[in-house]
Amino acid sequence: MLAFLLNFIPGLGHFYWGRKARGILYPIFFFGGLLGGFLIAMATNEGEFFLAVLIMELILWVISMLDLLILMLREPAAQERSPYDPRGGGRRGDAETERFFTILLSFIPGLGHFQMGLMQRGLSFLIMFFGLITMMFFVTGITHETVFLLFLALLPIIWLYCMFDAVQLIHRKQAGEIVEDRSLLDEWESGRIEGRRSKVLATLLSAFPGAGQMYLGMQKRGLQMMVLFLGSFYIIDVLRLSLFLFLVPVIWFYSFFDGLQQTSRYGILPMEDIPLIKGRGNGQHWLGVALLLLGVYYVGMEFIVPALDRWFPYLELRYMIREYLRPVLVAVILIGGGIKLLSSRNRVQSLKWDDEEI
Repeated sequence: MLAFLLNFIPGLGHFYWGRKARGILYPIFFFGGLLGGFLIAMATNEGEFFLAVLIMELILWVISMLDLLILMLREPAAQERSPYDPRGGGRRGDAETERFFTILLSFIPGLGHFQMGLMQRGLSFLIMFFGLITMMFFVTGITHETVFLLFLALLPIIWLYCMFDAVQLIHRKQAGEIVEDRSLLDEWESGRIEGRRSKVLATLLSAFPGAGQMYLGMQKRGLQMMVLFLGSFYIIDVLRLSLFLFLVPVIWFYSFFDGLQQTSRYGILPMEDIPLIKGRGNGQHWLGVALLLLGVYYVGMEFIVPALDRWFPYLELRYMIREYLRPVLVAVILIGGGIKLLSSRNRVQSLKWDDEEI
C-alpha cells in the first residue's frame, strides 16, 4: 500500500519496491515531458500543444500505476501463505488474479467490493461517490450558486477510504477470515451500539471542518467549527471582504489538527464536548443579533438599494455603500472587537489584583 501511494508521483513506488531503473525512468519521462511541453508551448504560444502533452503524461501515469500493480502482484516476496495456497495446489494464481482485479476495479469506488461479492458495501460506496457528484451539480444548477461545488472536495476522501477498505477486505478474505457484506450504515450503527468509533473514518472526516468532531460525539464543538468555516465564506462574500480570505485556511488548519488531536485521544482519554465559544445564553444572544444584522444587510443590498438607485440615480447609494460605508463598518467592528478584548483582559487583571490584596 505504501508503494502504491508513493507511486502517485510516478516512479517513487517502483523505487521503494526495489526497481530502481524504473524508479528513475518514469519520473524523468513524466516531469521531463511536462517541463519540455511547457517550455515549447511558451515559446510557440500554442496552448493546444501543451494540452496534448498533458494527455500523454496522464496516459504515462496510468501505465506507471498499472505496471506497479502487476509488479507487486507477481513479486514472490510479497505473496503471503493463506488458505488460497494449499500445498501442491494450483490456487495461488487464482488468489493473485482476484487480488489484482479487486485493486484495479477499486479505482472506481464500489467495483472492487462487487468483485469480492460484497454487493451492499460496494453499492453504498458507489452511491455515496456518484450521488455526491450528481447532487452537487443538481443543486448548483438549480440555485446558480457555485459555492456548493466546494463539497466536491469530499470526493478524494471517499475514494481513498474506499480504496483502503477494499485492499483490507481482500487481504482478510484471502487470509481465511469471514468477510460480512455490511453496508457503511450497518457498520457505523454496530459501532455506535458497541460504543466505539472508527479512528480512520474520524481522521478522514476531519478534512471537512467539524465533521470529525461531530462523528466522535462532540456535537457542539463540531457544529461551531462547521458554522465558523462555512459562515466565513458567506460573510466574506456578502461584505466583499477579500482582505480577510487568509482566515479561511487558518480556520481549516485549526479544525483539521483539532480533529486529529481528538481522534488520538479517543479510546484513551475521556472525551469532553468543549465548545469553542462558551457562554450561557449570552453567546446565542449575540449570534442572533449578528444573523439579524446580516439578514437586514442582505435584504437592503439586494432589494432596497437597487430600488432607490432607480428612483434617485443621483444619490449613487451602491457606490457610496461600497466605497465608504462598508470600510467604516469593518473598521468599527475591528476597533470595537479590539477594545472589547482589551477591556476584558484589564477586568481579569484587576480581579487578580483584588484577590491578591484580599
